[in-house]
Amino acid sequence: MKKRWIFWWICSIFWFVMFVLGSAIIWLREVDGTGAVQTPELRLIAFVILLIGFIIPLIIQVVWLIINLRTDSNRA
Repeated sequence: MKKRWIFWWICSIFWFVMFVLGSAIIWLREVDGTGAVQTPELRLIAFVILLIGFIIPLIIQVVWLIINLRTDSNRA
């Protein structure tokens, strides 16, 4: 496997783990940093904000994947 694919997989796994950990923190906490009790609605809002924050890395990963695929198909 080429270096760019290895780096792509490492970055993809890193962002996935960060997203899962952030989601787990949001869904498992009883009280947030301000002391507000977390209701299901507040957890959903926090999760949507987390999703919005991870859209940019997702777009970068997809563009990087397309570049890797096109580069491999041009070499074959």
